[in-house]
Amino acid sequence: MQRSKGRPRGGGAGQESWVEPLDGHDPVPAEEAGQLRYDDPWYDALASGWGESAGDGAQGPAVVPSARTEGGAGAAAADVYREVQRSAAFQEVRRRYRRFVVPAFVAFFAWYVGYVVAATTVPDLMARPVAGAVNVAMAAGLGQFLSTFLLTWAYARHARLRRDRAALELRWDTQELTRGMNGGTS
Repeated sequence: MQRSKGRPRGGGAGQESWVEPLDGHDPVPAEEAGQLRYDDPWYDALASGWGESAGDGAQGPAVVPSARTEGGAGAAAADVYREVQRSAAFQEVRRRYRRFVVPAFVAFFAWYVGYVVAATTVPDLMARPVAGAVNVAMAAGLGQFLSTFLLTWAYARHARLRRDRAALELRWDTQELTRGMNGGTS
């Protein structure tokens, strides 16, 4: 079996396996890879290595970076995140999110429950033909799909236009604050 980079999988006589980095540095033994720390709070440590086999066909354990044990660095990072959470910029992002999501949820949920209730309580209305073989129930059911796609599009557009830039600025500000605590290392 070949890896996507063209190197054979599981070749070699040794038990040692290597974790291939994507940043161009030398490979690190898999045992040491669990000791690496990532300061990026948006790094998905659980997804790295998920589903990859250990070379013998069996699933290998997920590599999760260990928790920080540096004196007080974890507590100081928590203070930074609490400070950011209390900031006006964070509150504005949350307010914009709620102003869209709460009314959209209420409207969509009412539309869905209305459809289910009408289908069970007034079958004569739902059986009324609209055009040819299409009745009210079929039209409303297709409307459920259409409204789901429209709501998804509206949510993505709202996020892109009203929240993403502010959230990204908060992310970078938070990273700069936590990076400053660690002496400029990341």
